[in-house]
Amino acid sequence: MSEPTLRITNASKSFAGPEGSSVEAVKGVSLELAPGEFTALGGPSGCGKSSILLIAGGLLHPDEGEVEILGTNLYRENAAQRAAIRAKRLGFVFQQFHLVPYLDALDNVLAPSLAQPIPDASQRAMGLLEQFGLSERSGHLPAALSVGEQQRVALARALLAKPKLLLADEPTGNLDPENAEGILESLSSFAKDGGAVLMVTHDERAARRADRSIRMEKGEILQAHG
Repeated sequence: MSEPTLRITNASKSFAGPEGSSVEAVKGVSLELAPGEFTALGGPSGCGKSSILLIAGGLLHPDEGEVEILGTNLYRENAAQRAAIRAKRLGFVFQQFHLVPYLDALDNVLAPSLAQPIPDASQRAMGLLEQFGLSERSGHLPAALSVGEQQRVALARALLAKPKLLLADEPTGNLDPENAEGILESLSSFAKDGGAVLMVTHDERAARRADRSIRMEKGEILQAHG
């Protein structure tokens, strides 16, 4: 049996509330993703979905519990080591894209190679843009791209370093149905090639494209389907 790409064990996280109170955003959540698994995480706003995504990505230290990426305990590493793990093994896709406005599409895709060397980065970046139908748009700034094109550039950027795990936060939230379908197909293809995907979404149609759908409420996982 292969090692899980992601294993979260009894993770909890609280934040400071009004008048000295505490708000428990995540309550003892355990979750595993195997290589090749596409999992959707749904639930109402404020239920802890995005906190789980940040915890999984090494960006939000849980108060309790452990997170392992391919067997490496993420929060037993120091900040620099966690950053190196993110750069090598994780890809992030966000609803807001977070493209650099003064860089063209190609340079936005190449941005991760500034943090660490990536073999054949330029060739791979152009190949990804071609894969997503953007080769003729490689020299355009984000402002000259459609919303769907910007999201495809963001996905290409996330894939540049050949990650093992993609963490996607509402990746279809700003897209029309046609562009949303294209992004979901790309996430599905990534999983079929052996990657793991954890996607936070409010969109039931998007969730149905996943192999497994998990629902959260009030910081806890209630049920899983698939």
